Amino acid sequence: MQYRSGQEIREAFIGFWQEKGSHHYPSFSLLPDDPSLLFTIAGMVPFKAYYLGIRTPEYPHAVTCQKCVRTNDIENVGRTARHHTFFEMLGNFAWGAYFKKEAITWAWEFLTERVGLDPSRLYASIYEEDEEARSVWNGDVGLSEDRILRFGQKDNYWFMGDTGPCGPCSEIYYDRGERYGCGSPTCSVGCDCDRYMEIWNLVFTQFDLQKDGSLLPLPHKNIDTGMGLERLTSIVQEVDTDYETNLFMPLINHTCRKAGIRYGDGGRPDMAVRVIADHVRSVAFMLADGVLPANDGPGYVLRRLLRRAVRYGRLLGFEGTFLREYLPILLGIMSDPYRELLDQRLTIERIFEVEEDRFQKTLQQGTELLEAETRRLKDAGRTQIPGDVVFTLYDTYGFPPELTLEMAEEEGLTVDHEGFGSAMEEQRTRAREFSKQKRSSLAGDVYTEVENERGRTAFVGYEVCAGTGRVLALLTKEGRADRVEGPAEFEVVLDCTPFYAERGGEVGDTGRMLSGGSVLEVLDTVPHAGLIVHKVRMDQGTLSVGDEVGTEVDDARRGAIRRNHTATHLLHEALGRVLGGHVRQAGSLVTDRILRFDFTHHEPMTDEQIAEVERLVNGQVLANVPLTVRECGREQARELGAKALFDEKYGEVVRVVSVPGFSVELCGGLHVKATGDIGCFKILREESVGSGTRRILATTGLNVLDILQHLFGLRTHLTALLSTDEEGLAVKAQGLVDELHRLQRRLQEAKLRDLTKNIESFFERRDIDGVLLQTGKFSSVAPDMLREIGDRVKERTGQPTVVVLVDVGEDESCKIVVMADDDAVRRGAHAGNLVKEASALLGGRGGGRPNTAQGGGRDAAKLNEALDRVEALLRTQLKAQ
Repeated sequence: MQYRSGQEIREAFIGFWQEKGSHHYPSFSLLPDDPSLLFTIAGMVPFKAYYLGIRTPEYPHAVTCQKCVRTNDIENVGRTARHHTFFEMLGNFAWGAYFKKEAITWAWEFLTERVGLDPSRLYASIYEEDEEARSVWNGDVGLSEDRILRFGQKDNYWFMGDTGPCGPCSEIYYDRGERYGCGSPTCSVGCDCDRYMEIWNLVFTQFDLQKDGSLLPLPHKNIDTGMGLERLTSIVQEVDTDYETNLFMPLINHTCRKAGIRYGDGGRPDMAVRVIADHVRSVAFMLADGVLPANDGPGYVLRRLLRRAVRYGRLLGFEGTFLREYLPILLGIMSDPYRELLDQRLTIERIFEVEEDRFQKTLQQGTELLEAETRRLKDAGRTQIPGDVVFTLYDTYGFPPELTLEMAEEEGLTVDHEGFGSAMEEQRTRAREFSKQKRSSLAGDVYTEVENERGRTAFVGYEVCAGTGRVLALLTKEGRADRVEGPAEFEVVLDCTPFYAERGGEVGDTGRMLSGGSVLEVLDTVPHAGLIVHKVRMDQGTLSVGDEVGTEVDDARRGAIRRNHTATHLLHEALGRVLGGHVRQAGSLVTDRILRFDFTHHEPMTDEQIAEVERLVNGQVLANVPLTVRECGREQARELGAKALFDEKYGEVVRVVSVPGFSVELCGGLHVKATGDIGCFKILREESVGSGTRRILATTGLNVLDILQHLFGLRTHLTALLSTDEEGLAVKAQGLVDELHRLQRRLQEAKLRDLTKNIESFFERRDIDGVLLQTGKFSSVAPDMLREIGDRVKERTGQPTVVVLVDVGEDESCKIVVMADDDAVRRGAHAGNLVKEASALLGGRGGGRPNTAQGGGRDAAKLNEALDRVEALLRTQLKAQ
């Protein structure tokens, strides 16, 4: 068998199926157009609507090498030879074009003739009742009966959900030889050892599963296959694991050189280098496809993988930020064909660096918490760190359990492995349930029905704002209608329309339709796949399917939208030039009043940067540059340097909007003819919308004039009110603010003196197993004053003390502060946990350190219940010691 690189195998697979007539789709995004999935987990995911019959395939059969991410077994990555989070799935698909005979014989041809696998080492499994597949394997391929294994529904039958398309499958296995086996005389295909490796799964989707469990033949029989590129490459390159292929080894070699170790010696170092290699691939590809670090969803997975890679780097002795060192190596392996890695290189590097730097602080925080827990356990005479503590350090703070174990051993403590394992298994179960493709949430609807019957809506609004169209469908709350009589609100689908449907953050058009004597107000325009749907109100008259209507877009409103939209393109480019090449659009909203632009950046913009962005944009406006719009292929657009939006789905032909000499973007929206039409551009606000993402609100045209007129009027009013001129306005205002702060401080000090004179009257006291619990209730007292009162109360006691201070505001909201002195903490008291429980009962949140914590909620009616809970929990904390 000839050595081939992973890249060569990928190209050979795609080329083989193209020769068979398949259309090659470049890899789709890791973010699927399917709300039931976080990531694209298999090659068939982008085609799911075809298998469900919701959409008609563009081509009868296809081939892909699809980027995939699976996250239901992250903890096994690095521990085993073949667990990965990111992988490439080779797949060929057919929708009525060919079936079992072609799928099986062509798969055999590719593996034996193109790749060169030894036919005597190949086996096939089939569904036990699938005689058609057995006949092809035996009669057409020539595979002997003893190498065709029959398995039941659990192993060789595929379901998309509780109902819908399903069918038997046939898996192809490769015998790697006795040295990979378990030594059992019964070792065969299906054994858990590494000898017989499954390399390709051929799914024959031929039935429609009904609710009653019966199977009806599908009108078109389909093919869905999947083969892991990494796994096939390991066989072709005759290495023991996927990690030893050329798809991973350059990354692994870099780690080994940096750490001064040799891969293959086993143990923790080998696991660490595998984790880093796998996770660097995953995180880089997620970032390239528009995923950003976050606290939930895909962004949470990205952050978790990035931090896991950093943790294992620390275990190898790496200091400082190091992940960006891997990007040039990854680009050398994967940038062909995945150009997006090159396009987003600066963004990936920047996020690697920023997230690593932030995680350093998290690791430090976890270390401090573990040290505090260790001291507490030792003071209490305990020798084992509870499993839930280990899990919390890991799950909340990203602190490695291996590092927890090491630090515990250094202190003469053990770790509750069973408790930690139980908590981890609960988390894995939740992750599997969340990420598993149990059923498809994609389904056909009335819009699909209309499109399949009547075809797509033609959009003519780039050129005109008025015209005529014929009614294809009328949709009411009750469903489709042939005729609607006013007054009524409903939806209209036309064969062609000048109304722009909301897309890419740009809001839909409004306006009116005219039909005979009927006037319909168009309230909004939205897309549904290939349809443009008009939401309308008709006060009187009738409208029927087949009627011809006049269409008139609100041109003044559209003009304001055009100005704001073109300004977003100029803003995007200006931000990149001022802040750096890592800037990437992360979302937008374009209306007739404002534009909102979200972008990747990790710190607030300075006033000087904001001013410079405004100057760049307005410079283009004053230059009055005519825009150019052209349609071309996606690859050609990339060569032009066109920016793309990651939440947009682009076809083979794309629309490129350019401001010559300044910006180039893929965009299907509406724009001005020349930049001068924008009039003026003004940034209203710059703010954070999450970790690593900033937001700009801005506006253009007459909206800017409205703002300037308002501000000028406000300035005139303030100068008169404060008896000063414009130059002295800031000085006068600052003086008033300083005086206000001084008076507020004096008032607070007086209030605190008054409260502490009779402090005893505010508190109830109770002895809880030798710890004095003091509970005080106040009204309209600030949290910092509550803490000051708590400090004074603690100083007056001669025994371990926990102080609970509650303030009930005029709006019935509750603030709660809990403080515990060092003696009480040593006895087991934990203020943070007490506040957390109490705040939850009050309908809010809270927490903090063992000594001091605060929180609150809005349900003052449950205050007494919350205080009772604090007392009960404190008893439990003390008894646990």
